[in-house]
Amino acid sequence: MASVVNSFAISGIDGYVVKIETDTIYGQPSVSIIGLGDASIKEAKERLEASIINIKYEFPKMKIVINLSPGDIKKSGSHFDLAMAIGLLIQSKQLTFEDSESFGFIGELSLNADIRACSGILPMAIEAKNSGITNLIVPRKNIREASLVKGINIFGFEKLTEVISFLEGVSPYSNLEDLKCDNVIQRPYLYDFEDVQGQDAIIEFIVATAAGGHNLIMSGAPGCGKSMIAKRIPSILTSMIEKEALEVTKIYSVSGGLKNRGSLITERPFRAPHHNASINSLVGGGNNAMPGEISLAHNGILFLDEIAEFNKKTLDALRQPMEDNKVTISRVKCTHVYPSSFMLIAAMNPCPCGYYGEQRCHCTDYEVLKYRQKISGPMLDRIDIQKYVLPVDFIRLSDSSKGISSSELRERVEFDRSIQTERYKDMENISSNSEMTPALIKEFCILDDESKKLLQMAFDRFKYSARTFHKFLKVARTFADMDGVQNVRKQHIAKALMCRDLDKEQVNMVVI
Repeated sequence: MASVVNSFAISGIDGYVVKIETDTIYGQPSVSIIGLGDASIKEAKERLEASIINIKYEFPKMKIVINLSPGDIKKSGSHFDLAMAIGLLIQSKQLTFEDSESFGFIGELSLNADIRACSGILPMAIEAKNSGITNLIVPRKNIREASLVKGINIFGFEKLTEVISFLEGVSPYSNLEDLKCDNVIQRPYLYDFEDVQGQDAIIEFIVATAAGGHNLIMSGAPGCGKSMIAKRIPSILTSMIEKEALEVTKIYSVSGGLKNRGSLITERPFRAPHHNASINSLVGGGNNAMPGEISLAHNGILFLDEIAEFNKKTLDALRQPMEDNKVTISRVKCTHVYPSSFMLIAAMNPCPCGYYGEQRCHCTDYEVLKYRQKISGPMLDRIDIQKYVLPVDFIRLSDSSKGISSSELRERVEFDRSIQTERYKDMENISSNSEMTPALIKEFCILDDESKKLLQMAFDRFKYSARTFHKFLKVARTFADMDGVQNVRKQHIAKALMCRDLDKEQVNMVVI
């Protein structure tokens, strides 16, 4: 009868149980690993043989068949090594272990039988708990990450011999004191809005962006402070709740980017890919369909500096994830779904030379429009707030006084978010004004006659789309929350209409 040992695999950012079935059959000595494994799994037979022999155990001189069940799902990774070794030792009667159903095993083996750290431990540990597995054996370096999951016994080891001794009851398990740590890492922000001078006019719209979770694009001459402002937006965002922090940590665990194994990521991500980034690196993909930048920015900010320099097809690939808050990557054998609820912050020059509107700019309207059309209309339509950032004069730059601090702005954002949290507390997957559905917009954005008249004038003049209409109402709802009022008023609609600088200017351009 074949031995059965529990291990785990990753699909998207979630884990699932993989049964490692091992049997030995009389015949020509060989090792066959079946169950749709990739090259790293096929190579495990060499690591298995070397590690078992090096710890002075006998590698069976028989035909060995190892099945990774379910056999119809493509699997990848070297973390099945430990489970395969334990299953083979049980099958060959070299390890006596009765309670294998309550244990799960994760870890890559070296040729010397050392247990190496793996990625994706957190979602696997969560799945172990959900599947009723009460004990989980992981590499020593992954124990902190696995310990983030409560209600399951986590054991960390450095060598295969230590695992065998523990399972046989020869040596009791002892944890190390230096592995104990807090599950939260807090770092002070390096950037503060008090460093920003002469940009008071746009600060109000930055606060609205952070408070409502809206997308923002800033256009301005080189050196006016667009990137400076964008890098300071994370310092005014609210802290992530536990559910959000767990989602972000799972994504980074799966992608192998979790630098502090054992600590939840509590700071909202800030991702700033270069404009030469490919579609796969931005959206996700590759042979193993790994998360892209938009998923790594989940619950945080995706900053696209010089957005007009990005490939147009690459930018257009963001359109669906921005609407659905998730991205689906399909392969022949599987489909991965990664969350991608992010705030898009973008910066661009207003024209090819960067000095549109100044005497030194000689760009024609045609050249300006051609440059801006690198960002497609549907993409621009999804960006709620479009603002110009004006250059700062010498007098303001030479002033030694500081601007308003991030802590003050963050208080305003937290006040606004508290109103939204209370409003959407009974609604799943809705936490900010930017995520409102059309039904919620009708419920919470009721307009009076004056507001409707103002919107009608704007739509007659600029021919906005239906999506833009909803964007206006969402932004107006945020401005109303910032004022602490229940209903959206005319002044809030007026502020929302002031958020579309690019649309207004392009209407007046003449193309010959």
